[in-house]
Amino acid sequence: IPFHPNMQIKLNEQRNFNCGYLFLQSLCSDLRFDNICRNIRNRHDYEYPFQDILLDMVYARILYPASKKSTYSFAQTLLEQPEYDLHHMYRSLSVLAGESDYIQSELYRNSHFVHSRNTKILYYDCTNYYFEIEESDELRKYGKSKEHRPNPIVGMGLFMDADGIPLAFDIFPGNQNEQLTLKPLETKVIKDFDCSEFIFCSDAGLGSVKNRFLNSFGNRSYVITYSLKKMKQEDREIALNPTQFRLPGSNKMIDLRTLDETDPEVFHTIYYKEVPLVTGSMNETIIVTYSPKYKAYQQKIRGRQVERAMKMIQGPGKCRRGKNQNDPARFIHKTSVTPDGEIADQALYALDEERIREEAMYDGFYAVVTNLEDAPSEIIKINKRRWEIEENFRIMKSDFEARPVYVQRDDRIKAHFLTCYISLLVYRLLEKKLGEEFTCNQILETLREMNMTLLNKDSGYIPAYKRTKLTDALHNTFKFRTDFEFITKSSMRSIISNTKKAAHSKEKI
Repeated sequence: IPFHPNMQIKLNEQRNFNCGYLFLQSLCSDLRFDNICRNIRNRHDYEYPFQDILLDMVYARILYPASKKSTYSFAQTLLEQPEYDLHHMYRSLSVLAGESDYIQSELYRNSHFVHSRNTKILYYDCTNYYFEIEESDELRKYGKSKEHRPNPIVGMGLFMDADGIPLAFDIFPGNQNEQLTLKPLETKVIKDFDCSEFIFCSDAGLGSVKNRFLNSFGNRSYVITYSLKKMKQEDREIALNPTQFRLPGSNKMIDLRTLDETDPEVFHTIYYKEVPLVTGSMNETIIVTYSPKYKAYQQKIRGRQVERAMKMIQGPGKCRRGKNQNDPARFIHKTSVTPDGEIADQALYALDEERIREEAMYDGFYAVVTNLEDAPSEIIKINKRRWEIEENFRIMKSDFEARPVYVQRDDRIKAHFLTCYISLLVYRLLEKKLGEEFTCNQILETLREMNMTLLNKDSGYIPAYKRTKLTDALHNTFKFRTDFEFITKSSMRSIISNTKKAAHSKEKI
């Protein structure tokens, strides 16, 4: 390979290319994106390469989340240059929005080729995304923002399977009650995904009587977080009574007051009791759990909040309470000072000891409501995995930067969130293929830094990244290597070609 110390490189020549997307491309081939896009092509009249655009948007959302214009620029840093223009990308968004339901159902079916889907338990939750605009429209409405922003928002409902892999999603206006978002999406899952028998799991905010009733038919059941604070007083007193608790796997009754919570074994044990609940025609059971470890955690958090409340008292004019339910100002009691015959113009602030004691009553306690007759330990285990759907939202919001949304039209906004959802699905499947041995940050950082340097147009590439256990795991899992000291252009073309073939085709080769 000839090099000349006095010869300049060509003006505007791209010499650094990302190859991390090849692992994502191999996954997308196994998900049969070619078949999905071919069927969509038969229903629409367009001349641009729809599949290439969709996949480039997915790769960019994972590797370089940004606006569509920046996504197009990023696509030019991949080993395969885009054969379309930026305006084609914008036009494809309308097609994507119209085919959202079809794409989701097909990806669910095809995902079985990559990882066996466990739909015995389906988790559901909602979040919302704010837009930095002043006026609302049909989709972006003023509503209760999860981030307590005063901007118009759109809501997102997401179903996840028992392994933490996304199943389906939908977008709804920001002012719509989250309770009403479940039925349309669940009906779609039952009809289009052939998932009719499952345990529905959600938090208390989505566990209305109607939603529980919906999942009382067709071999469906539910496990839903239940608010102890909102229980009727007589039921709450039974639930919080320290007697009649049990140790999982034992019928022996335990009085929580007799526990030595300094004992490590006791500290890490979860105790439970069952409280029958009759709601209309439904016979339900509330499973109340008590965890000394959870109690210590809540006491620690509240202790910090009380400290902050005391500092707020010492700083005049800073005791205003915000909208967040965890705002330390809730522990501040305000007393107006009113001179005789005059309007109150002063106030005294002090810690609200009664409010602190009231919240301390619930330390360590947690409850779920269910119509299952399974062992309480199994029901507790089902509810424990709800954290994964929260993590899915965190990945979309933080790592994939689902907002800000750089498009305005409703159909393009929906298409944007569809690409975020597909990216999340592809990423979660990648985690599974890697045996869940690496963190999200490790995987994303590694893929984003996996670059190849082109020596010259006639020779080939050299890796410009660090070889690690993770890069070895990626190469071993996907059966190709980009970590040789030198890779000829013909060898790279062969690697690229193989990543575009589904797994069964690769085996034949």
